[in-house]
Amino acid sequence: MDNIRSVLAQSGLPLLEARMIIGHVLDVSRAWMIAHDTDVISPENLRQIHEMISRRQKGEPMAYILGYKEFMGLEFKTTPSVLIPRPDTELLVETAIAHVQTKPGARVLDMGTGSGAIAISIAHFCPQATVLASDNSAAALQVAQENARSLGVQVKFINSDWYGQIPPGKFDLIVSNPPYIHQEDEHLVQGDLRFEPQQALTDFNNGLTAINKIIMGAPGFLHDGAWLWLEHGWDQAAAVRALLQETGFCKVESRKDLSGIERISGGQWQISE
Repeated sequence: MDNIRSVLAQSGLPLLEARMIIGHVLDVSRAWMIAHDTDVISPENLRQIHEMISRRQKGEPMAYILGYKEFMGLEFKTTPSVLIPRPDTELLVETAIAHVQTKPGARVLDMGTGSGAIAISIAHFCPQATVLASDNSAAALQVAQENARSLGVQVKFINSDWYGQIPPGKFDLIVSNPPYIHQEDEHLVQGDLRFEPQQALTDFNNGLTAINKIIMGAPGFLHDGAWLWLEHGWDQAAAVRALLQETGFCKVESRKDLSGIERISGGQWQISE
């Protein structure tokens, strides 16, 4: 009979991934598995475990197999309709939170929200803020809405192609993790990216199309003194700073992630006197 120990040994996966799958199906902790590793697994649970192991062996991301991903200490439902939240993006959220916390009642716009990870995290840590999140994918917005409900935060979601359907009004902060991968980047056909929605990864151009649209349109939606922050590719910081400066933003800067890569860039919108 198959028990936890034998399934772990035969899975062919890294031990951590195999434990995550077994723990997910059995709904038990790692500590419980260690203490009960000779317990026999029921045929139905065993079938589910082997199915998930097979999916992982074919390269499917763990976040899609398990159906969730942790981000900013919160658990987000994750489906193939949305990008998988990544630790690198936490820098964007932390920067946003720092801005919002200095302005009670701040209005925040998150563009291209996907799973809602950015907008929901900001709303969770800054409940006094008013957060609007947009995406042009109905499937992504459904996932984001489910995440907001399950995490008990208030975020308004709207279907919009960048600024196209955003209601008139001014924000204190605009943030976005837009599609910024160059269409010819080899990473699009490697690893997890093969399974993620391509329209959320690349602009099918040079990687700067969406970024340029967001920067160019931002002044019409920002209060005087408000900020715009964008996540971008490892080699795009200089280009993004140049676009911000050309559009009239001041205090333009880039910030590095934990790997030392310039991961986000932003600037303050200041109306000239």
